[in-house]
Amino acid sequence: MIYRHFRNVQLSVPLKGMLHAISPIDGRYAAATRELTKYFSEYALIRYRVFVEIQYFIALWQYGLPQLASFDETKIDDLNAIFERFSEADAETIKAIERTTNHDVKAVEYFLKERLEALELGHLREFVHFGLTSQDINNTALPLLFKGALEEVYYPLLQRVRDQLHYLAQEWAHVPMLARTHGQPASPTFVGKELAVFVVRLDEQVRQLKAIPHRAKFGGATGNFNAHYAAYPDYDWHQFGDDFVREFLGLERSNPTTQIEHYDCLAAQCHALSRINTILINFCRDVWTYISLEYFHQQVIEEEVGSSAMPHKVNPIDFENAEGNLGIANALFQHLAEKLPISRLQRDLTDSTVLRNLGVPVAHTVIALKAILRGLSKIALNEGKVYSDLEDNWSVIAEGIQAILRREGYPRAYEVLKEFTRGRLTLSSADLHAFIRRLDVSEAVKEELLQLTPHNYTGQWRVI
Repeated sequence: MIYRHFRNVQLSVPLKGMLHAISPIDGRYAAATRELTKYFSEYALIRYRVFVEIQYFIALWQYGLPQLASFDETKIDDLNAIFERFSEADAETIKAIERTTNHDVKAVEYFLKERLEALELGHLREFVHFGLTSQDINNTALPLLFKGALEEVYYPLLQRVRDQLHYLAQEWAHVPMLARTHGQPASPTFVGKELAVFVVRLDEQVRQLKAIPHRAKFGGATGNFNAHYAAYPDYDWHQFGDDFVREFLGLERSNPTTQIEHYDCLAAQCHALSRINTILINFCRDVWTYISLEYFHQQVIEEEVGSSAMPHKVNPIDFENAEGNLGIANALFQHLAEKLPISRLQRDLTDSTVLRNLGVPVAHTVIALKAILRGLSKIALNEGKVYSDLEDNWSVIAEGIQAILRREGYPRAYEVLKEFTRGRLTLSSADLHAFIRRLDVSEAVKEELLQLTPHNYTGQWRVI
C-alpha cells in the first residue's frame, strides 16, 4: 500500500528569484537542480509530512481502533486527494498556521484537522497525529523524500554517466596508451581499460549504497509508544509500527530508538555517496590531465568563449565545474555522516537543523553529474597524439626486456636495464635495438626482444 504520488509535481523557478538567490543551487544552477525541488524544498517536506499523517490515520482505522469504526471507507480517496492534489497554496496555509504555532509539524496536524472537518470527518479529528511526536513524522518524511530523490533523480543520472563511460571504454578498448605512474612514463596500457576502472569502481559503490536500507523512526515521544499503550494497552503497537512503516511507507523501522532515528544508515548512505563522488573527482582530474596532454580533443562550441583574453582557449570547464561541486557535496556529506548519529541523551535539536540541508549535497552532486555528461559529450580521442607519445617513449619496454632476460637466466637482468635506461632523457628504438643486439643471448631471444614495441607491450585486459 505504498503511495507514489510525488513524481508529477512541477514548480517554476522564476528568473527574478534566481538572480536574488543566496545559494547558486537556487540561482545560477537552478535549471540543473529543478527536479530536486519536489524532494528537498520546504514545499516538498510539508507535502511528505501530510502524506505520512494521512497514511497513519488510515492505518489506525485499518488496525481496528473502535473509535474509528464509524469511518466511511469511501472517504479514503478523499483523504489521499489531500496530498495528491497538494498545492503551493496548501503549503502557504500550513506556513501561516506555523507562524502562530511556531511548530512546523503541529501546523500540519491543524491543517489536516481542518480538512477532516471539511470532509465531515470532524468527529475523528483527534486521531490525526494521535500519540505521535513530531519526529515520528519528520523521521519518516525525510527518508521517504531522500529515497525518492535517489531513485528518481540521482540513480538515473549516475547511470547515464556510468553508461557513457562504459561506452567509451568499449569504443577505445584496444587503443594502446602510455601510462603514467607518479606522472612519469610507465608500462603502456589501453585507453578503454583506464576508463573501465572507473566503471567497475562506480558499480561496486552503487551496489553498496543500494544495500543500505532507508530506515525510519516511529514510536512516540521516546520510542516506546507510551501514549499508545496508555490509551490502548491490549494492542501490539510495535508490530503496528513495523507494519505501517514497511507497508504504507516502503521503509524499514528502526527499533528500539530514542525520540529520533539513529541516522546510522543515513550516515552510511552519506558516506557511500561521498565515496562515489570521490571516484568521480578522481575521474575528472584524470580526464583534465588527458586533455592537457592532448590525448583528448574537446569539441568547439562556436558561440562559447574559453577565455576573456585568449581567443584560442577551449578549457575543460565541465570537468572543473564537476570537481568543484563534488568537493562541496563531499564536505556536506561528511558533516552529515559525522554529526547526525550523535544526539544528546534521548534527543537534541541539532539533527533537525542539519537535516534541512540534506538536499544541498545532493544538489551539488546532481550539478556535477550533469557537468560530467556535458564534458563527456564533447571529448574525442586524439589517436595521433596517443600514438606519438608511445613512439617517443621506447624506454617503457625495458621492463619487458628484463623480464624475458630473467626468464632466460641472464645475470643481473634488472640492473643491466637500469644502468642502460634510467635517467636518459631520450631513448630511441635504434638505441634499444642496438643494446639488444649486444646482449649475450641466443638469436631467437634477440628476435623475440626486437619484436617488443611501446605499441604492443600492453599486456591484456578483460573488456567489460
